[in-house]
Amino acid sequence: MSILGYIVLGLIIGALAKLVMPGRDPGGIIVTMIIGIVGAILGGLIGNLLFGIGLEGFFSLQTWLLAFVGSVVVLAVYRALSGRGALR
Repeated sequence: MSILGYIVLGLIIGALAKLVMPGRDPGGIIVTMIIGIVGAILGGLIGNLLFGIGLEGFFSLQTWLLAFVGSVVVLAVYRALSGRGALR
């Protein structure tokens, strides 16, 4: 998949991850896109390590599911880290 594909996938998946995990997050659309892109890459790595499958084409259900799981994990970590920083 191309860089543009990862950006589009990241934008959509990052927004879906925020819909599933509602709440206040620091950052706007750029942070959402970065979370989605990092989540897509992380999802592909996790899928490859655990199941021997990675990210396929843009329209593959496997790609979208792995990217979504990765984005939810990245969003949870981001919230945990940004929450600790805000308490100091």
